[in-house]
Amino acid sequence: MNRFPHHMSIALDEARAAAARGEVPVGAVIVDPAGRVVARDGNRTREMSDPTAHAEMLVIRAACGQAGSERLTGHALFVTLEPCPMCAAAIGFARIARLYYGASDPKSGGIENGPRVFSHPQCHHRPEIYDGIAGSDSAAMLREFFASRRD
Repeated sequence: MNRFPHHMSIALDEARAAAARGEVPVGAVIVDPAGRVVARDGNRTREMSDPTAHAEMLVIRAACGQAGSERLTGHALFVTLEPCPMCAAAIGFARIARLYYGASDPKSGGIENGPRVFSHPQCHHRPEIYDGIAGSDSAAMLREFFASRRD
C-alpha cells in the first residue's frame, strides 16, 4: 500500500493542529476499504474537558457515525502515537482491520508496551499492526511539545 506516507502525513497535520490548540500532539485518520479518508482529528481532551477525547476515539466515533454502525470492518486507522489501552480496546471493539502507528509509547502505550491489549485471550479482535510509520517525525513532535512545556 503506497498510501502510508499520505495518510500518516494527514495524521501528522492533525497532531500539529492539536499542539497548536495546546493539546498533546497526537493525530489520527481512519480510511475506508477503498482508501478514502472518512475521519480525521487530533487530541481534544482539554478543549472538550473529556479524558476520552483522544484522537483515536474521536475518529472512531466519527467514522462509526458515518457508517451507521459500531463496526468498521475493512477500515484502517493511522495514528501518530501508539494507542493507549483505552484506545486499543476501542480499536478492537470497532473491528478495525489495520492499525498503523508512528511513535512507540513506553509510558502509556497499550499495544507493544504496557498491557499489550491485543495479546490477551479476552481480546475478541486483533487488527493487523504496523508500527514505526513516520515514527521519528511523531516522536520529534512530542519531544518538542513537552520540552516547550518545561521551559
